[in-house]
Amino acid sequence: MSHYLKHFIDGAEAEAADGGRMPLLNPVDEREYATAARGTAEDIDRAVAAAHVQLTTGEWSKLSGAQRARLLSQLADFVERDTDLLADMDANAIGRSPMEPRMMDVPNAVANLRAAAGWANQLEGRTIPTSGYMGVPTLSYTVREPIGVVGAIVPWNSPLMITCWKLAALLAAGCTVVVKPAEETPQSALHLAALCKEAGFPDGVVNVVTGYGETVGRALCEHPDVAKISFTGSPEAGRAIQRSAGPLFKRVALELGGKSPQIVFDDASFEEALRGCALGLFVNQGQVCAAGSRILVQRGIAQRFASALAEAASMVNVGNPRQPGVQMGPVAKKQQFERVNRYIQRGLEEGAELLAGGVSSPDQGWFVKPTIFANATNSMAIAREEIFGPVGTVIPFDTEEEAIALANDSEYGLAATIWTQDLTRAHRVAAKVKVGAVGVNCWSPLDANLPWGGLKSSGIGREGGLAGAQAYTEEKVVTVLLPS
Repeated sequence: MSHYLKHFIDGAEAEAADGGRMPLLNPVDEREYATAARGTAEDIDRAVAAAHVQLTTGEWSKLSGAQRARLLSQLADFVERDTDLLADMDANAIGRSPMEPRMMDVPNAVANLRAAAGWANQLEGRTIPTSGYMGVPTLSYTVREPIGVVGAIVPWNSPLMITCWKLAALLAAGCTVVVKPAEETPQSALHLAALCKEAGFPDGVVNVVTGYGETVGRALCEHPDVAKISFTGSPEAGRAIQRSAGPLFKRVALELGGKSPQIVFDDASFEEALRGCALGLFVNQGQVCAAGSRILVQRGIAQRFASALAEAASMVNVGNPRQPGVQMGPVAKKQQFERVNRYIQRGLEEGAELLAGGVSSPDQGWFVKPTIFANATNSMAIAREEIFGPVGTVIPFDTEEEAIALANDSEYGLAATIWTQDLTRAHRVAAKVKVGAVGVNCWSPLDANLPWGGLKSSGIGREGGLAGAQAYTEEKVVTVLLPS
């Protein structure tokens, strides 16, 4: 039976202004399992108005950091209570095994909410010594104030976790929000908004408007009462958001994906590096912004490592993720299925050696074979462009210097992994790779206390940790004349 999803505006469910709806399709069988409200600019106006009232004159504007912390802690408890439900919502929407969001996404979401609760009462200003004012001493200090109403635009690959990254930090800072979830995955965001109401957040603090980016996302970016856009998604969409937000001088934070290198030196633990590289390639069907899909391996072990990785790929059981023994489901949507297959075909045409997988046939469901290419070069499209699917490219290197040069020869700069038992080398290479986060003998560690974000085409700004909360504040200077 198809579910009927509505917006969540000012503490209540709401239909789209024009009554429009959009279908949600199951990636396993391509059937409609729900419909959601197809948002309009008028819906965004209603949601932003509700958020603006709470920001300026509503109950939320009067709460202390300690009171916001209590609400965030209560929300974390409710998200943890509903772990299975939320994990199933996201898993069903993108064809993922429910085990993955239960083990990774939901616990990370809970941890971010609890960490942000700790920051809510710690966003302190500074006292700054100055030379005075026209010979008279002064007291100068700063205070951190909420930046305003935030438009949070969330992707489809890890929807609950990334929504909580944004909500946790902005709510700690005292902002209000309109969430625009990906059109494929609105269900967990809507449930999260309902949990905010259950936790005691005033109506209008957290709003969710579902719909398509070209309508709802654009309206958020262009709305004069939205002070900041926080977006996670593709570089192409990020550029469009900057163009829309620019004329109003909105603050913009962008996390735009990557082509993350995993650098395997010949002294690394072979089995640990193999497991880690496979995890970085295949978790969430490779639909991860920090997917370690560019595998740089020292030449002496490159062929052996590529063969072992191909064997691991060939052993992955692909099918309905609800069935016992299935390890990988389909990619999230038809466009993604077609995109991944185009890149696999291009890798063949460019002369990379196919060791496992290959182009998948368009049978029922959007299932892609885990694919490994070897003997590739860093100039090939499969090594330079983000595929966002279970496709890995093994590139050999000879020296440490060459590995660093290859790692940095990319328009992206989100994350990197270094596999080595030489910790001096690990620190040396970590200092030279141009990315936002480096894992040493571990792939893409995410922690609620650590800032996360990239360089170059991987975006601007940080989420998580103190930096993530401060990013939703403005620092105001107050100077008081102290005459004798």
